[in-house]
Amino acid sequence: MTDQDVVLISGGAAGIGRSIASAFLDNGAAVHVLDASEEHIIEFLAAHPSATATLANIANPDDVDTVFTELLSHYGRLTVLVNNAGVAGPTAPVEDTAIEEWAQCINIDLNGFFYVTRRAVPLLKEQPGASIINIASTAALHGYPLRSAYAASKWAQIGLTKTWAMELGPDGIRVNAISPGSVEGPRIDAVIERDAKARGLSAAEVRDVYLRQTSMRTFISVEDVANMAVFLASNNAARVSGQVIAVDGYTEGLSNWLGK
Repeated sequence: MTDQDVVLISGGAAGIGRSIASAFLDNGAAVHVLDASEEHIIEFLAAHPSATATLANIANPDDVDTVFTELLSHYGRLTVLVNNAGVAGPTAPVEDTAIEEWAQCINIDLNGFFYVTRRAVPLLKEQPGASIINIASTAALHGYPLRSAYAASKWAQIGLTKTWAMELGPDGIRVNAISPGSVEGPRIDAVIERDAKARGLSAAEVRDVYLRQTSMRTFISVEDVANMAVFLASNNAARVSGQVIAVDGYTEGLSNWLGK
């Protein structure tokens, strides 16, 4: 990582994205984040005044165009894209999943993912050693009962990671995915609450199951994901592409404990 690197992080003002942004800043890169929450952006910029940001919904192509207009006005180039923005989507059996909730998750987690990458690639082709890092999920490795929209989008992200690695490899662009397990914090707490409600269990019972599905019996931290992202963007990973790297304490399976 050098001070010549310019990193764009979607969903970069809070949670995993904010940790990734902080890690790149600590390693000397210039960082621009886009986020759908003005509150999160204000908090992020207060903590990281050297960074820049755009308020945007990645499911809106016009918002994505604005992101790249502002990015280029600040830095004139792009060397690393981190596709992190996403939503958890609905928790429900497939027959009870509301069409509008399905559509919202797919529009953000898949369509928005595509919109940002589509705009980034021409800029990345201009820079030697450019990299795309997609934040997927262990849901893309196992499936995820009651989370059809989320699982579908994350499996698609893995397919696109491998497709884009093949497509962009001749241009020297590396494309990899990180599949985090359950990340400690308010987002997984909310997921567990919804899962518990859907199953008629307590949140403590569901949390215990999530932990037992992981060999190391632990959730991971946002820093675990950020450290892997910095590595994948660095020269230490100069020949790593098309890979899906789980940062999860080894998830043996998701919800394989279910019974009727």
